[in-house]
Amino acid sequence: MTSEQSVTLLLVLALVLVAAKTLGSLLARLGQPAVIGEILAGILLGPTLLPDAVQRKLFPADIHLILSALGSLGVALFLFLIGQELALHPPRRQTKVVLATTAGSIAVPFGLACLLAVTVVEPSVGRSLGYTLFLGTAMSVTAFPVLARIVRDRDLLGTPVAGISLASAAIGDLLAWSMLAVTVMVASGHSQWRLPLMIPLLALMFGAVRPLLARWADRRARLGRTREPYEVALAGLLACGAATEWLGLHFIFGAFLFGLVMPSGPGGLREPAGRQLGLVTEYLLLPVYFVVAGAKVDLSRLGTSGLAEFGAIMLVAVGGKYLGAASAARWSGLDWRRSLVLATLVNTRGLTELIILTAGLQLGLLDQRLYSLMVLMAVLTTVMAGPVLRVLYPPRLVARDRGRAAAEEPLPERSQVTTGAATVAEPHQ
Repeated sequence: MTSEQSVTLLLVLALVLVAAKTLGSLLARLGQPAVIGEILAGILLGPTLLPDAVQRKLFPADIHLILSALGSLGVALFLFLIGQELALHPPRRQTKVVLATTAGSIAVPFGLACLLAVTVVEPSVGRSLGYTLFLGTAMSVTAFPVLARIVRDRDLLGTPVAGISLASAAIGDLLAWSMLAVTVMVASGHSQWRLPLMIPLLALMFGAVRPLLARWADRRARLGRTREPYEVALAGLLACGAATEWLGLHFIFGAFLFGLVMPSGPGGLREPAGRQLGLVTEYLLLPVYFVVAGAKVDLSRLGTSGLAEFGAIMLVAVGGKYLGAASAARWSGLDWRRSLVLATLVNTRGLTELIILTAGLQLGLLDQRLYSLMVLMAVLTTVMAGPVLRVLYPPRLVARDRGRAAAEEPLPERSQVTTGAATVAEPHQ
């Protein structure tokens, strides 16, 4: 790298960080997750507002290549951290509601999106089985980390609805990454002979690597070693990512897999490894990823047909999640208001959606126009969560549910729905 390239790269990184954190802080003050502001920063630095000449000057090809590499590393670290979070044990209570909500919030939008893919929305790359499966997967995902942030920021922790939504999103994320893996298998034709090797890789990771890491963590705890094991985590996730990339899958699956096998409990490695890697991921690498992803979003040439397609996408994405999640939760015993609150929470997509969409663009399953529309859908479905929750789940109702949970009192059941409207309406009185 020349001295001029180094200067350009450092200045671009400074611009990226300032723009991402400025908009992130602004959105946080407006009651939105900071990640939405960071994604918007990437879009605003892309071709939607900046002319091509400014884009080439601001992000030269050689600098863009370096930024893409840094962004890819950020995604690998992020998926590793998500794997650690999803490996935690789900709550034991409300199992029926969790499983039903998970099934409904995935199956209904997936089915509607597949129908949309074969009837209405056709990208320039053409329709295919891989494209149909991909669109279904992208529409049915819930962003577990963004949802967790919303639950915390809205002070919903301790309520049964929050616990159900987090457990459902965790299971849903596991299913979403599995469905994406299947989609990649269907869409990629260059390395199909290697894909069956994924089975022995899984056996190796859970049958050998995980026990070895657990024994090493126990020995480390007995010896009183306090140095945080982020070197092991970083080397492991990179090696596992390289393995899944070689197998014909995306490297993000390897990073996610290594996060799943990290041992927890006393002397475990999850918390100390995640703490250090999370800092560099959140404050440097992910903002870079947002800009690289935003540079592919172009909303300036959509036209009337693009707006019509966007309306259909929003209808399927939002309607599918609400119909599937709320109906399943209601069937499982929750009253309608809390069922709608639950559907609102699992309707958030955010960064997880952005990662999936970028993978689809790289695989050739999406063109730039459809990618742009889907990114806009991901942003809006996440933004709408805050205002809807303020109406459906005001603080007084949150406090009541938290008190009931503390007293281990069940939420209103189906038999109480006739009087549940008055019960739920009390916080507004």
